[in-house]
This record gives sequence, structure tokens and C-alpha cells, in this order.
Amino acid sequence: MAKKLLSFVIPCYRSAKTIGAVVKELTETVNARADEYDHEIILVNDGSPDNVAEVIRDLCREYPSIVFVDLSRNFGQHSALMAGFNHVRGDIVICLDDDGQTPANECFKLIDKVAEGYDLVFAEYPERHQNWFRNLGSRFNTFCNHYFYNQPKELTANSYYACQRFVVDTALQYPNPFPYVTGLLFQSVSRYCNVAINHRDRMEGESGYNLKRLIALWINGVTAFSIKPLRFASYVGWLTAAVGFIFALVTILRKLFNPSMQAGWACTISVMLLLGGVIIMLMGVIGEYIGRIYLSINRYPQFVVRSVTRTESKKEGEALEDHSRRLGA
Repeated sequence: MAKKLLSFVIPCYRSAKTIGAVVKELTETVNARADEYDHEIILVNDGSPDNVAEVIRDLCREYPSIVFVDLSRNFGQHSALMAGFNHVRGDIVICLDDDGQTPANECFKLIDKVAEGYDLVFAEYPERHQNWFRNLGSRFNTFCNHYFYNQPKELTANSYYACQRFVVDTALQYPNPFPYVTGLLFQSVSRYCNVAINHRDRMEGESGYNLKRLIALWINGVTAFSIKPLRFASYVGWLTAAVGFIFALVTILRKLFNPSMQAGWACTISVMLLLGGVIIMLMGVIGEYIGRIYLSINRYPQFVVRSVTRTESKKEGEALEDHSRRLGA
């Protein structure tokens, strides 16, 4: 029976001190079932400010299974995943983090489920090892996923998952900037599930997602695959108009019954500021969509690859490199 090829995709950012341990654990885990599977590990340097590129080059000399994709700057985790997807060759694709929180030694819990016939299998964490702010953000993001692009309510999406190759091939048909991989994956699947996985503490450092990055990720996910924000803007506009009409009607009636009543300058200014704020907010929602259309028309790239290193032979230590290739725009 022919072996199946597993493709592991790992975006790397500020992980010079952790990626080596992740690759070592992952390699040992897969080698334990070498009679069933071959594997490749695609490491994507997402413009990391530390020396992770040098660390990955050293790993390439030690592990013949590594493919090193070096991006020209930081494009974000989801763009880095798309860059990695462009180089997968496996039958099953597995994505995990570079900080050790997604345990590489439990990858076959996901892979075996995919082998059973599922299209997409997400890890589910009984207990998350992260601060309250990140936990709150994860729950809010899950709610948005359910509401804005109809992610099944019984399914929890995380950054640790495995899927059939055709799911990745379908995602790669998305040509526009600012990809949201979770939404892309759900476009082509009907068989999916969760598998319980232990969530670890970070090996080193802190998460690369600060408040600004989390908000940007949320906006990207909301606007990439749903027009519900535009509908929400319309509802807010109608509601505001209705409130304004009722307020005007009440003011007129009060004036009729009490001609000496003063409407008040402060009340008028307050209403004007409220309506002006709502209008600007709604214009901002519309502007976000228009801006994305503009960037798509101008072919703003998902990512730009500086070089690709694929170690073909551990014995010879040879590598193939394609420099400055512009992909995915």
C-alpha cells in the first residue's frame, strides 16, 4: 500500500527559540508511523523581526523534509498560510502554530479523523492556556464566525486543524488580498468535526496578536465573506431615522400642548451629534468594503515571496531556491 504524504504548514513569527522544538517533536511523531506516511514541513517566515530565518535555514540542513518559504515582509498569519498552501504536495494538510501551544505529538488525532473521511477537522481545547483577554477575543471571534458566515454552531474553529488536499486547492482559488483562511476552508466542505486536543502553555515569549492585530483580524473575517455588516448598517440607519421621527413628533406635540416650552439648544446639538456619529460610522462600514474592492482591482498582493528553499536530499544537502517570486496577488 502506497504511503500518503502529509503536509504541515507552520507560519513563523518571533519563534526563533521555539520552532526548532516544534519541528523536532513533529518529526519524531510522524516518524513513529513512517510505514504509513511520508511528510513535509512547510515553514513560512512571515517577516519576523528576530533571527527565525537563520534558524530555519539551519533546520533545513538537519531535516530533509523542510520547505522554507521566506516572505519579503510581514503580511499576517492568514496570508502566510496561503503562501504555505501554494507549496503543499501532500494528500492531507495540517496547520499548527510555531509556539508549541498546539501539541505536535497529537497531530494524528486530527489526521486519523481526516483519514476516516472527514473533509476538515479542527482541534477543540477543553481548557485554553492563554490570558483572559485572548479567551474573550476567541469567544467573540467564534460568535462572529457563526453569525457572519454561518460557521456551524456545533463546530469550534482554531488555528490547529487538518483537511483534505482539495480543501486547500479550493482556498487557493481566492485571488484577493487579506484572505481569511477559516472562511475559505468552510466554502468547500460538508463533512467536518472537532477533536479534543490539549492546549499547552507557550514555550517562550508572548502572542504576536495585540489588540490592534486582533481588531484587524476580526474586521478582515467579517468583511471577507459576508455582506451582513452592510445590512446591519442599513438597519441602524432605519432605526435612527425612526427614533428621529418619533423624537420630532413628540417635540411637536409637546409644543402644541405647551406653547411656552423651550426646545433647548443643548438637546438639538445632542441629537445632531448622535445622528452625525451614526452616519459617519455607517459610512465607515461602506468605506471598508469599497477600499477592499479598490485594493482587489489594483491586485494588491496576498503576500510576496523572497525565496523558497526545498531540501531535496539530506545526503547531498542540496536546495532549490526561487528568488523574489511574486505569488498570490
